[in-house]
Amino acid sequence: MSVQNVPVVEALNVKKTYMLGKVPVEALRGVNLRVEQGDFVSILGPSGSGKSTLLNLIGALDKPTSGTLRIDGVDIGKLNDNQLANLRIHIGFVFQFFNLIPRLNARDNVELPMSISNIGKAERKKRAIELLETVGLKERMNHKPAELSGGQQQRVAIARALANNPKFLLLDEPTGNVDSKTASDVLGLIQKLNKEQHVSIIMVTHDEKLAHQANRIVKVFDGEISADMVS
Repeated sequence: MSVQNVPVVEALNVKKTYMLGKVPVEALRGVNLRVEQGDFVSILGPSGSGKSTLLNLIGALDKPTSGTLRIDGVDIGKLNDNQLANLRIHIGFVFQFFNLIPRLNARDNVELPMSISNIGKAERKKRAIELLETVGLKERMNHKPAELSGGQQQRVAIARALANNPKFLLLDEPTGNVDSKTASDVLGLIQKLNKEQHVSIIMVTHDEKLAHQANRIVKVFDGEISADMVS
């Protein structure tokens, strides 16, 4: 559980260097970022700007080369692989391509992360139904992904991401794979979760119009934060 005033994400001079053969490539060049509980932040940048690298670090999928990145006060650079995996359970990922399990219905897809957390079957079922109701899909809970529209699949993905009461939702181009009407609906749901349930949200996008729907925009360019402003 978060201690009051501890940011959900805190990056201090974070650098990330990859090796392309023998050539070092600086993906991040000293990023400083603080995201507070209840924030809705968009990380905006073109392809190759470093935003995907930053997403991977914030999602505990990778570690910085140098600097400090804390998730809910925990320095991820000091964690081993098992500890990182345990931390990821408490981060709600919503990917551009949904990543739902085709053979499972909506409710079972939402239940899946809770089974990893050793939550009992009855409690998993109850919470999955509640979450699908939250995203407006309770009546579709027995449908498999192929029987749902793109927008409905995205809503199931959001419900699944909320299953383990995450410290924050990490959204990767959340409307990149749906039409404009569906994108508007999905964005409305994200904003509602933020405002009404105080879910902290970090949204990574290259879409400037979408980025402005957040309360705060962090612009990333050439591996650095070029702007951090209220939307």
